[in-house]
Amino acid sequence: MLPFVQVMREADYNKLYDEKLNNSRQRQERREARRDRRNAPDRTRMSSDERRGTKKRKLRFIERGMGIDLPFLLLVLVLLVIGMVMMFSASFPVAYYNLGDSYYYIKRQAIFAAIGLALMILLSFFNYNKLHKIAALAVGFSWVLLVVVLLVPGDVHRWFAIGNFNVQPSEIAKFSIILFLAHWGSLYNKKMQYAKYSVLPGLVVFGITAGLLLLEPHFSGIVIIGILTVLMLYVGGMKVKYLAIGAIALGVIILIMAVTGVLSYAMERMDGWGQALNYTSASDPKMWNATWQTRNSLYAIGSGGLFGLGLGNSRQKFLYLPEPQNDFVFAIVCEEIGYIGALIILLIFALLVWRGITLSLRSKDRFGKLLGIGLSAQIGIQVVLNILVITDWLPNTGISLPFFSYGGSSLIMLLAQMGLILSISRTANIERQ
Repeated sequence: MLPFVQVMREADYNKLYDEKLNNSRQRQERREARRDRRNAPDRTRMSSDERRGTKKRKLRFIERGMGIDLPFLLLVLVLLVIGMVMMFSASFPVAYYNLGDSYYYIKRQAIFAAIGLALMILLSFFNYNKLHKIAALAVGFSWVLLVVVLLVPGDVHRWFAIGNFNVQPSEIAKFSIILFLAHWGSLYNKKMQYAKYSVLPGLVVFGITAGLLLLEPHFSGIVIIGILTVLMLYVGGMKVKYLAIGAIALGVIILIMAVTGVLSYAMERMDGWGQALNYTSASDPKMWNATWQTRNSLYAIGSGGLFGLGLGNSRQKFLYLPEPQNDFVFAIVCEEIGYIGALIILLIFALLVWRGITLSLRSKDRFGKLLGIGLSAQIGIQVVLNILVITDWLPNTGISLPFFSYGGSSLIMLLAQMGLILSISRTANIERQ
């Protein structure tokens, strides 16, 4: 057979094979198309169901990996409930005696808590990165409020009234410092090792804020904001050597202020510090009065023992311990539920701070990390300082206990800040998915 004939035959065979193969494929495709048309209604219904299910998942805000962090939320709610119960227990005698209404403080605190919880839930859905744009404005706004409060008549300028609500600008200043330094640390991440980008902006922001707080005067606010400033600069990337230089400079400034009499108000508050139990009689009227609150705080803590006198059974809250619903509420906690109960509450605080920092470290961006760490650390700092004050390890400087002390500004701002941490947790969880 001639070669070209063989090639043509093979070509004919291949052509026939290709035609059969194509016909088979076309028949198969037509069968699949008919099957798809028959099943089209079911598939459409399933797709609609899936879409509704997806919508439900997006709307559900308490869901592992998709919504806000449930452990953190539960810790916040537990502390809020315990704090309100203990604040009411500590406050009803003085509320009845001074105001004629045992429920005065708890009713107002419940309103503050409701406002704060609403803000917390709303902010948990808020994109915290939007705060980048208003970080500098927030600091400026806090300075305006700190100036406004100085115009209020009186010797101490810490609050100003808006209707029946008192605003404490120092609470807003704490948040604005954390927000600005988180913004700055994320913006100049690779330059924070230089003093120009770490020490200088920190000194400017802290210096102006501290100066305004000094005029109130509000030394406890200065201490808290100072610690927060150092912490935020350090976690932002500032070198450790600048901390040592800053500590020396701060010591020199405090010494000069003490010698010149600028710290006269603070020095008065230090009268009797560490000596509360040395003045148990009125033989020295000045020191007897100066140590009255701290001494009765120690009496309350000591009389509680391991298991306490029982909820509501405190004796010191009956006009012995002044303002038991505010900075010294934890002394009543120790008296009523004892060292064991107080230790459990401190453990819950520790878990809250740890969980907040852990969630912040999982954030998808540096701004979220720094902001969450700062907001979580503020709680831990205030708890530690409050415990040191009521046990006379620090002078009586008026540091409130988060979730427990009475106060609208502090509770609303605190719950709003917890909402921002929950927002960070939501975005961090979604990113991991």
